[in-house]
Amino acid sequence: MSDHPVRSVLLLCWRDTGHPQGGGSEAYLQRIGAQLAASGAAVTLRTARYPGAPRRGEIDGVQISRGGGPYTVYIRAGLAMVAARIGLGPLRRVRPDVVIDSQNGLPFLARLAYGRRVVLLVHHCHREQWPVAGRRLARIGWFVESRLSPRLHRRNQYVTVSLPSMRELVDLGVSPDRIAVVRNGVDEPPVSGPAVPRSATPRVVVLSRLVPHKQIEDALAAVAALRPSYPELQLDVVGGGWWRDRLVEEARRLGITDAVTFHGHVDELTKHRLVQRAWVALLPSRKEGWGLAVIEAAQHEVPTIGYRSAGGLCDSIVDGVTGMLVGDHGELVARLDELLSDEVLRTELGRKAAARAGEFSWAQSAAAMGTVLAEVNAGRRLGGVV
Repeated sequence: MSDHPVRSVLLLCWRDTGHPQGGGSEAYLQRIGAQLAASGAAVTLRTARYPGAPRRGEIDGVQISRGGGPYTVYIRAGLAMVAARIGLGPLRRVRPDVVIDSQNGLPFLARLAYGRRVVLLVHHCHREQWPVAGRRLARIGWFVESRLSPRLHRRNQYVTVSLPSMRELVDLGVSPDRIAVVRNGVDEPPVSGPAVPRSATPRVVVLSRLVPHKQIEDALAAVAALRPSYPELQLDVVGGGWWRDRLVEEARRLGITDAVTFHGHVDELTKHRLVQRAWVALLPSRKEGWGLAVIEAAQHEVPTIGYRSAGGLCDSIVDGVTGMLVGDHGELVARLDELLSDEVLRTELGRKAAARAGEFSWAQSAAAMGTVLAEVNAGRRLGGVV
């Protein structure tokens, strides 16, 4: 039992799990927040509004306060935090022992309102992703992320989700003795009726938001390259996002429209059933903090192929044991060809992947996060895997 138990936590994130563009980082914060709430802490999430979303709500015991859009969420949250200090605004009843500031490229600058009680949560650095915002915004964003934020948070606790992401932060000048690694958990697959059998014909799945840095084009190109060798090859793309139309057009350009199904956002049961049918999962993302989709596929004995340069995938995929890490697109195609043609290898990797997936749970992740928060509440810092 900690000598400084955490009774109240404020979470700051630009999106929640209901947001149309929500992904793994949002799921991480929501699942851990729900576990902390279940343990007796008062947990509040401040995030952005989106069409159809109420200003207030509750999800799994976490109180949700929404305001602002994709960019103004930071301004609105900052004003709400300042107002709360004098008993005003939407967060006026929140008295956090610790604040988790999720830096998805940009921090909420909660440090200015709450000082050393702030934990900065960084899934990964965004150097490779900033160019999507345009040259000027990219320069400003990367300056804030790589220079301003490390300086501002030089006495704060950091949390990240993988050892590669920890090394990225160290490269930015963050001291490793205050970077705690709290890995993702994973939800148990929903159970409804008999298990879906593996497809009798070659089938590949991608679980991802449809945005440029996820590089779904590489999965489409791989299917196009291997279609002559596997005429029945099919690709299931599970997830939605603003890049979808570009990907549909790319599939058309490659002549594989009949081989690709864009499922969009689906419920958990449908998602897991689609994965169960697959032979191999692809995650060709340019950057990942961890790669929750890797573990979700592993639950169904489906090995994943991803890029070594993506960072966090070097932690979630054990190369040659639970999946494969590759250096470029040519190698991705070659390794996919190898797994589609070698049932013994595919099965071996899948079984080992499933065994490793069993090592992760949100209860375990929340317990680790709770340890970090208690240390911060006591005025101490933690480093390394918790």
